[in-house]
Amino acid sequence: MPDTPPKAMTGRDPRLDFFRGLSLVMIYLNHVPGTIYEMFTSRNFGHSDAAEGFVFMSGTAAALAYGPKLAQGLRWEGMRKVWGRAWQLYLVHLFTAIWAIAIVSGAALWFGGEALLTKNAFKPLTQEPLAFLVGIATLGHQLGYVNILPMYAALLLAAPFLIRLGQRAPMGLVAFTFGFWALTGMFRLNLPNYPFEGGWFFNPLAWQLLFSLGLLTGLALRRGERFVPVKSWLIWPAAIWLVLCAIWVKSDYLMGTLGHVVWQLREWGVPFFLVDFDKTFVSGPRLTHIMALAYILSLPGIVPRIAASRAMAPVRLLGRHGLPVFATGTVLAIFSQAVKEVHPGGFAQDSVLILGGLGVQYALAFAREKLSGKAAATAAPAQPVPAA
Repeated sequence: MPDTPPKAMTGRDPRLDFFRGLSLVMIYLNHVPGTIYEMFTSRNFGHSDAAEGFVFMSGTAAALAYGPKLAQGLRWEGMRKVWGRAWQLYLVHLFTAIWAIAIVSGAALWFGGEALLTKNAFKPLTQEPLAFLVGIATLGHQLGYVNILPMYAALLLAAPFLIRLGQRAPMGLVAFTFGFWALTGMFRLNLPNYPFEGGWFFNPLAWQLLFSLGLLTGLALRRGERFVPVKSWLIWPAAIWLVLCAIWVKSDYLMGTLGHVVWQLREWGVPFFLVDFDKTFVSGPRLTHIMALAYILSLPGIVPRIAASRAMAPVRLLGRHGLPVFATGTVLAIFSQAVKEVHPGGFAQDSVLILGGLGVQYALAFAREKLSGKAAATAAPAQPVPAA
């Protein structure tokens, strides 16, 4: 036990803004497939990608933002703010979906981009337009690359109860979230699609695990503590697993060998969500990779200094304005996909689309920062507080 209690967090931890901004950049790169730039995103070095990190940090941010209001119980004042944010996410999702439909429709009407209507769940737009519209409004139909906000909104509806449980009994929330994740995988629980069959690609019943781990991290961060302590017996296995995953995804030999191991485990009756690479159910390899990555990146030392450095200020700026930046990036990504479909171009065109799109997102964040008057308040970032 330390001689003095840890100091509660009183300012913004620059790591949260930095990693959230970095996730937004990588999500944008991944959402414009077929460019050389997507080779440098995290999914090329392990089993998880920026989406897992984004949801984990969203949970952390939710605990920091709404935890104090809920500390006295599930009162309407605190719950109203969380659910108001969920409603805002729903509206932003509709905005991005409408613009995605408009961009793809315009490309098909005027630029010969009819092939876009056969991809990313756009087929019902021409085959079942009325059902398509019902599905868009009810979240039963989610377009490809425009489908993460509904999951996040659904998680925020449950956030007050998860936060309150985490405040009263952190290990109780750990038991609940892992148990519900396992139950979801065992019985393949999901929210329904319409008009397609099946369930949501980003299944909130499974992704609540990452969100809840983020909540627990944020609640500990608010107290100036770590949720998971710094221990060598945790550091080494996490580091070794990250290195193995990085080699795994790059090695044809390991892909074949370990892939056969996964197949054999499935033949022996091991549940799919423990050994497969299913993104919808946050399967075992993806889950353990993001958990190990979050733990290693949270360690004190060089990472906090990088996150708080002046050079990383543009990335932190993107993270501070995550929702408008994400929405803008989503629309720009669909636009870039349409451009690449009707005019494949090459490296120069890809560079204009990628770097130009990131420039627009940065300009938006910069303008919001200036207009909101936050520039002075955030000029000196808070000292990092240890958190896992």
